[in-house]
Amino acid sequence: MRSVRTPAIVLRRTNYGEADRILQLLTPDGKQSVMARGVRREKSRLAGGIELFAICEVVIGEGKGEIGILTSSKLVHFFRHIMDDYDRMQFAYTAIKLVSKSSEMVQGPEWYDVLAETLAGLDSKSVSFELVQTWFYLHHAAVMGYELSLWHDENGKELSPELSYRYDVSERGLIVVEGGEITADHIKLLRLIATRPLRVLAKIGGTEKIMSDCFLVAREHAAI
Repeated sequence: MRSVRTPAIVLRRTNYGEADRILQLLTPDGKQSVMARGVRREKSRLAGGIELFAICEVVIGEGKGEIGILTSSKLVHFFRHIMDDYDRMQFAYTAIKLVSKSSEMVQGPEWYDVLAETLAGLDSKSVSFELVQTWFYLHHAAVMGYELSLWHDENGKELSPELSYRYDVSERGLIVVEGGEITADHIKLLRLIATRPLRVLAKIGGTEKIMSDCFLVAREHAAI
């Protein structure tokens, strides 16, 4: 039997029969459904390695049809602090649900990286909640194929530090507006969020006054 060892994030767990569980996993190679036999029994060796909000290392053997067989599981990192904050925990569930749905429409290894980075950010109290959400929305949109343009406006003109902008939902981009709420500082921060990991962004100070505006732009653009 051919087996594959891979890092994975649990997207969903469904009880099956008396002691089994069907798992939907997200791996760098995409989504994979597996059967975890006997995992609900008290002494199961598999149970501790398939937690939610965690990076796991699993070994998947061939099963019948498209469902593999989970033969080994190990907990690599459990993002336990997510459950300390209700809002962060709810957003973690939201991110998992959205990535699960979106990865069916657009396949690619990027989904694993986006979800892993988001969970790590939610787990760290040093990373603001708005920053994590903004990061997720921008990167979700990019993987879906409609990356927010942070270099040109809706007319294709290069964004100018001398002008102010507003996000236009119908155009799905920035438009020039006198007295608009999006300034050069907002655009600079959005560019950083779109291209840097959260652990790097958390070290940038002085963003509190403009983060909420950036969050609103990212959420509107993601259209979730």
